[in-house]
Amino acid sequence: MPEEILLLEKSPAGYAVVTLNRPAALNAWSVALCRRFSEAMADLQADDAVRVIILTGAGRAFSAGLDVKEMRADPQGFVAQVRANSPGIALMQRHKPLIGAINGDAVTGGFEVAMLCDILVCSENASFMDTHTRIGLLPGWGISQMLSRRVGPGRAMEIALTGRRVGAAEAAQIGLVNRVVPQAELLDEATRIARAMLDGVPETLARYHRLIHDGFELPLGEALGLERALDRSATRPVIPQVGRDRPPTA
Repeated sequence: MPEEILLLEKSPAGYAVVTLNRPAALNAWSVALCRRFSEAMADLQADDAVRVIILTGAGRAFSAGLDVKEMRADPQGFVAQVRANSPGIALMQRHKPLIGAINGDAVTGGFEVAMLCDILVCSENASFMDTHTRIGLLPGWGISQMLSRRVGPGRAMEIALTGRRVGAAEAAQIGLVNRVVPQAELLDEATRIARAMLDGVPETLARYHRLIHDGFELPLGEALGLERALDRSATRPVIPQVGRDRPPTA
């Protein structure tokens, strides 16, 4: 029986772990993986029991980008199928918090997918590299815009146009990732963040996540207006009980 190219594990706690599972191919995006990933993301969006998603890779790479061997066999057919089942579009259309647990190299298309995560935790073995200029393709999964929003246009230009590798320590220093942890602790740390999110009120978690996303794309004045509009339409807050394990809020 062939090995599953994508693993999906849903926790009763309210989060799901999605694992790219083509380790021998460095989790490169084949047509089959693109299709399976898009299906999995649609499933998670429709499942109200899942409120936070964790994305990682099996083996020593997060993702090496598009499957070059498969692309060479049928360039036009490959590109058409990838566009029809785009992982980038699948992630752009989601409305649930996404934590990227970057376990190794994230190259080109793998880098793009990482940039679409809300929070990035990477292992000390991780690195990031954008080779679009080297292979003569323009990006289509968002990195041309998302990278500059994370690290600023100057750094984004350098990383994207030179195609140089950014290691884990530098990625943390320039704000590309939230934090770096030992490889053995990567999924534990991503799960800890997911569980901390799940401690919040479900409706507020979802709406706050959407508010940050939508507001970031607007001028500041319009974004503040969006926040005020949502605040006026919000339901009555849940007042937490003050106890030994829950300090009073300001």
